[in-house]
Parts: sequence; structure tokens; C-alpha cells
Amino acid sequence: MEEYRIKGLSCAHCAAEIEKKIRSLEHGESATLNYNTGKLKIDEKVDLKQVEKILSEDGAFIEKTQAHHHEHEHSHHQGVNLKFLLIVSTALYFIAFFLEKQTNSFLVIGLYLIAMVISGYQTFLKGLKNLVKLKFNIDTLMTVALIGAISIGEWKEATVVAILFGLNEYLEGIGMEKARKSMEKLLEVAPKQATVLKDGIEKVVPIESLQVGDIVLVKPGEKIPSDGVVMEGKSSVNEAAITGESLPVEKESGETVFGGSINNEGILKIEITKSYEDSSLAKILHLVEEAQETKTPTELFINRFAKYYTPLIMIVAVLVMVVPPLFFGAEWNKWFYQGLAVLIVGCPCALILSSPIAIVSGITRNARNGILVKGGVFLEQLGKINTIAFDKTGTLTKGEPHVEKVTVYIDDQDEFYRIIGSIEKNSSHPLAKAIMKKVVETEVALHDPEEIETVSGQGIIALIQGKRYWVGNEKSISHLQITEKVKADIEKMKEEGLTLVLLADERQVMGLVGISDEIREESKSLIKALHQAGIQHTVMLTGDHQKTAEKVARKVGVTEYYANLLPEDKVEKVKELALKGKVAMIGDGINDAPALATADLGIAMGKGTDSAIETADIVLMQDHLGKLPSAIRTAKKVNRIIKLNISLALGLKLLALLLTIPGLLTLWIAILSDMGATILVTLISLTILWENKEHNVIN
Repeated sequence: MEEYRIKGLSCAHCAAEIEKKIRSLEHGESATLNYNTGKLKIDEKVDLKQVEKILSEDGAFIEKTQAHHHEHEHSHHQGVNLKFLLIVSTALYFIAFFLEKQTNSFLVIGLYLIAMVISGYQTFLKGLKNLVKLKFNIDTLMTVALIGAISIGEWKEATVVAILFGLNEYLEGIGMEKARKSMEKLLEVAPKQATVLKDGIEKVVPIESLQVGDIVLVKPGEKIPSDGVVMEGKSSVNEAAITGESLPVEKESGETVFGGSINNEGILKIEITKSYEDSSLAKILHLVEEAQETKTPTELFINRFAKYYTPLIMIVAVLVMVVPPLFFGAEWNKWFYQGLAVLIVGCPCALILSSPIAIVSGITRNARNGILVKGGVFLEQLGKINTIAFDKTGTLTKGEPHVEKVTVYIDDQDEFYRIIGSIEKNSSHPLAKAIMKKVVETEVALHDPEEIETVSGQGIIALIQGKRYWVGNEKSISHLQITEKVKADIEKMKEEGLTLVLLADERQVMGLVGISDEIREESKSLIKALHQAGIQHTVMLTGDHQKTAEKVARKVGVTEYYANLLPEDKVEKVKELALKGKVAMIGDGINDAPALATADLGIAMGKGTDSAIETADIVLMQDHLGKLPSAIRTAKKVNRIIKLNISLALGLKLLALLLTIPGLLTLWIAILSDMGATILVTLISLTILWENKEHNVIN
């Protein structure tokens, strides 16, 4: 499939019509034209000249993917020309209006006609073609209405309608272009080239030519070209393009970096671990672009509704023209005019536009904050969620052991830390690493054990300065008689859901270390913020035992929790919760894949990990959930705005139609009802792009 960017699309309905025409071409069956992104995808066998001809009929054109300056100029001038033509036609209208009572009618009619042609010639041409084919769309309705108005001598009103319709299409195009430009700005974060080091020589190459294993040099202020590992250098890196986090992250040798991140100060030598198309940034940008191309249930409904709405309006217009004169002896001219006005009310522009700008704005705003929503359908779903299920480890907790409690039974506390640190310092066990973090804080000097032996299922026996020590679980101290005090402390720590590590010598237990999975600092405030954002139920699902789960649930404030769950049990729990409402499941995208897939909405967090990006419907690119409440608020706002837009679009039209009952509907009121709705719908949708920094993140 070939992909082209299309400029000059005036409305979503027009884009759908163009797509239909292109699909009728040879090999064009699979063609798609998306109004939201302005992208056309066609089979390479399709005759491009025929496609360009179809596009030109609607005032659109192809901007080649290798977009050069002159092409942007072309797009710019086209917008300026349309604006210029509208200004000229408006000026001619006012000249004719003021000359109407002072000069002959032929000059005035001529000026009105010129103004009408200048502002609406494209609409007339398309409308006349459609009339010949008996195809009724917006252009056909407008053309019939204008011909009808001219036929009964309403030159002034016909000109106003032509100018206002041209202005309406111009403003409609500007609104969608604003949303698209906001998205394009987001996509500009992709680096264009890289400085590769080969045999000590620096060479600037295009980003696409980078290969795994290449060594690149990234100077201060430059973008990191693709995912990789720092080989040399130390610097702070701005990862906002990936995570949405504005605070820089310190990087040094051995640490991973993401493509698209900006190197702040030092020079970094980086080994590329992924070609650009496989990098986190490329996947993010691809997902964001794809997200705009999916239609939500609301959009699909609106499109189906618009399909039947226009013919229905035409029937109503004919009835308005015919029924009062035939059955009530009313004046033909007056009701023919009213019928023409009803035709104009039939333009579904504002209705069709009520959803796409809001959806694109919502996806863009969340993407700016490092929240990837994989489609409008998921954004809509996020705004309807009332229950969130959390996996405990790595989401509400940090997913790494942390020393929470230490009880020492010997007089010299430093000696306790010295011995346990000397034994654990060479161990790679996660519990040993947690203990060593605590030992390092005490700054005690450590010994090298003369002997060290690992006992499976128990712990370690070590000989230090001729004395034997045991470190491990309760089984490791089976050689000792334990005092009641120690027994009571062990039971207490167990009740608190802590994992125990004991240190003993040949005579006594020297101390206990209680280890837990550290709760994230932001978890409590996050749960509170979610409840404030309209989430009624927060549920924690974990494979840990009851005591640990109870302790975490109590500290963070979730409404309910379930412990001792296997992956398949989590799936069943999610199904149970789904019976009571709309459920989102949050996990790391690896262990929780089945539960993520089962929920109405799967949300993964993972700072760009492949599995997280591929598994879930929504991906939080940070390694915390702080921006989730903001994402939910944005989704709810999008849903609210779409409902408001539909109400405005239909409400203004209904008001205009009701004016036909007393015979007060005029052509210009009819077009203003549609134009007013279009402007309101566009402006209201664009408010989604405005950031509210105050509520953006939970720290």
C-alpha cells in the first residue's frame, strides 16, 4: 500500500465521498482516506493521475511524503486564496446591497451573481454533477437551494447563502487542520539523522540507515537517534517525548536510553540496540497515527445517521413546499422559499464534525503527557470506566524488596549490620540487595568471610573472623532455642505481611529484618485522585498472601482487594467485576496479559517496554500511574464535548426547522444555523488541547 498526505479536504463527508470514488477505480477497492489524519492509502497499482483528478474535483491535492517547501507554500496559498475570494465576494455583496435602490437592477443582479460565483463555484460544479447522477449530498442540497432562490428572484439571499457556506467550509477546514497540526507537532519529535562513529571517524547518516550495534555520538542539545545503551559519558536526558515527564533523568555508562530523548549537557557514546523502526519512539508515533484512523461507535452512528438524515430533510423540504399551498391555500412563492431554507438546514456538516476534532484533540493531549491511547474507541471507553483493577506488584508498589523493619537483639547495632552486610554483599538475591541498601546507609566497614556456604531452602552459613553465622529464614536457626520475645517478634512481623530474614550466631538470634515490596509514594494520593475523577471502585488483585494484600490495600485506600490469585484467578475476578460496570485493568503488560485482554480496557505501564506497548489498549509510558487521573479526566471531557456537540448541531437545526411552522425560516437563518453549529463544535472541541497543569500529574 502507498501512503499520501492529502491537503485541501474541506469536510469529513467530502472525504468519505472522495474515498468512495477512488474505490471505484481499478485496484482501488482497498483505498482508505481518513479525514482526521488527512492520509490516503491506496494500492500501488492504482492510477495516480485518476486519483489526482478525483481529488482536484473537490479542491484537494496530494502533498508528496517527501514534502518540500514549495508544497507547503501551495497549501498555504490555497488557504489564502479561499480567504481572498470570500473577502472579495463579501465586498461585492455590500456594494450591490447599497446600490440596490440607486441604480438599475441588472448591475445589482450582476454583482450579486459574481459574488455568488466567486464564493461558491466549487460547490455549484460538484452539486450540478451530483444532480445529473441523482446523488444527494451537501453540495447537491446547496446547489438546489441556490438555483431555487435565483428562480424566485431572491438574489440577495442566495448570495448571502453562498458566501456563508463558503465561510463555513473554510472555518471547518481550519478547525480540523488545527487539530492535525497539533498532532503533527507531536510527531516532529522523531530525530532525522545520527552521528555514527566508525574507526574513529564521525559520519552523519539518515536515521533509517542505523543498524543494531552501531556506535553513535550524541552531543549536548541533540536527540538520541534510537534506543540504546550508554557506553561512555554521563549526562542528564530529557525523556519527555517518551514518558511525558519534563524532569531530566541522569544517565551514565551501562544505562538504557530511548530514541527521541534529548541529551542535555554531556557527550554520550551510545550503542544502538534497536533499529529506528523498532524503537520505542517509532512504535509510539505509529500507534498515535493509527489511533486517529479508528472510528468510535459514536462516529459510526453519526455517519449512519447523516446518511439517512439528508434524504429525510429533502422529503421534508418537498412537503413544506407543497402541503401548505395545496391543502391550505397558502402562497406558492412563500412556501417554495421556506422549502429551500429547509434544504439548507439539511447540511450535516456540524453533526459529522462533532466527534473527529474532539477525538484527535483528546488523543494528542494524552500523547503529549506520555499516555498512548491506541484509538478513539479506547478513549471513549476510558471516559466510561467506573472500576479500575490494579495488579499490586510494580503498579501500586515499586516491585522491588525494601527493608521496612529491623529488630536487633545485641547491644552493638553496627556489629549486626557489619555481619549481615559482610555475608550478603556478594549475593545477587533480591532480598540480599534490599538488605545491602540498608547496610550502606549505616556506613559500617565490612569483612570478607573466610568461608561461605549456601544451604538450599534455608539461607547462608558463613565464617567471619573465626566465628560462624547463619543468615536466612526460620529454618536456618533450627540449631537454637528461641526465646519467647523473639517468637513474638517473628509472629508480629508475619502478621504485618513482612518477609523475614534472620541473623544468628552459635548462641542466639542477633536480629530480624522485615522486608516488603515498597509502596509507591504516590499510590495513596493517586487512588484518592481517581475517586475524585469519577472512578467508583478501585480493586487490588495480587498473588501475595492475605496479610500483605491487606496491609497494602489499607495503606493506599483501595475500595476492595483480593489475595492469593493465580493469573487465571485474576481473569475470573475481572469477569466478575465486569458484571457490575465498565472495568479497566492495570498491569505491567507481561504477567497480566490475560487479565488486560479480558477487561473492557487494558492499561499497561512500562516506560516503553515492547510487551506493554503491544498488550494494552492504553499505555502509560512513565514507570508510575501519576498521570492516569489526568487521562481519565481528558477522556471524560472528550465524551462530554461530543455529546454537547451533537446536541448543539441537532438543536440549532431543530430550532431552524421549527421556524417553518409560522413561516419565519429564511435562507440566511438556515445557513447560519449550520454555520453557527460548525463554529461552536470546532471551538469547543479544540478546548481539549488546552493543558491544565494544576491537575496534570500526581506526585
